[in-house]
Amino acid sequence: MEKYMYPYLSVDHLKMGLIRSGNTNLTPMSDDSALTDYLWPIVCEIIKTAVENEQHLIVEGCYIPFDWSKDFAAEYLTKIKFYCLVMSEKYINNHFHEIIKYADIIENRIEDEGLTRETVLGDNAEILEQCRSHKVEYILIDNEYQVDLEL
Repeated sequence: MEKYMYPYLSVDHLKMGLIRSGNTNLTPMSDDSALTDYLWPIVCEIIKTAVENEQHLIVEGCYIPFDWSKDFAAEYLTKIKFYCLVMSEKYINNHFHEIIKYADIIENRIEDEGLTRETVLGDNAEILEQCRSHKVEYILIDNEYQVDLEL
């Protein structure tokens, strides 16, 4: 995100701001679908505002529904690029120590007890299946984690 020098919105930061301020009874451990249902309408309107103001904005986070495009009119969709990063099973198995090492490089997480090879494999398999079933563009990280986007 910082490489492209565009402003970005971490959906996780938004989530924690709303939780910590008492604006929701959801918690960081709430079901992901409940968090997505709560956060997406807010994030969607932030994206629309950025498009209307002709501003660049990278929105990063896992609380974006795979059917996100249904919430935008055609004139917005021509201005939005969506990329989902997915790691292959081979990549996870060959680089799991690096995944753990860099898991909190952007945000300093307090705990990551649930981050195991099995959970990463399962999460990535589910994300890949969702991308395919919703025909969402994705970037498969298979050999090395070197992603350059055309912005």
